[in-house]
Amino acid sequence: MPELERLLTLIRRFRDERDWLQFHNPKDMAAAIAIEATELQELFLWKNGAEIDAVLAAKRGHIEDECADIAVYLLELCDNLKIDLPAAIEHKLAKNALKYPVDKARGSNAKYTDL
Repeated sequence: MPELERLLTLIRRFRDERDWLQFHNPKDMAAAIAIEATELQELFLWKNGAEIDAVLAAKRGHIEDECADIAVYLLELCDNLKIDLPAAIEHKLAKNALKYPVDKARGSNAKYTDL
């Protein structure tokens, strides 16, 4: 079984054993993703380069947990909405390649409208 499908099976099982699908509508799943992303962001808030390195060393497990929370909610949201996430990622990368051509974007953090 491919890895993504194995993870989706685990996520569905966890959710369904608790009868939580009834609560996992798109609005609340999107909010959960944003909340978990904020929890990840908070770990780095007001930190500079050296402080970020210290957070990475001291809170790696917490960072992994927050990344996993985000991924679980995103995978389930896509599953619930019948979105093929790998295909959506490939499509978005192709769109971004047009917006950020290598010859203009290489080494730049400018938005595509400013290239």
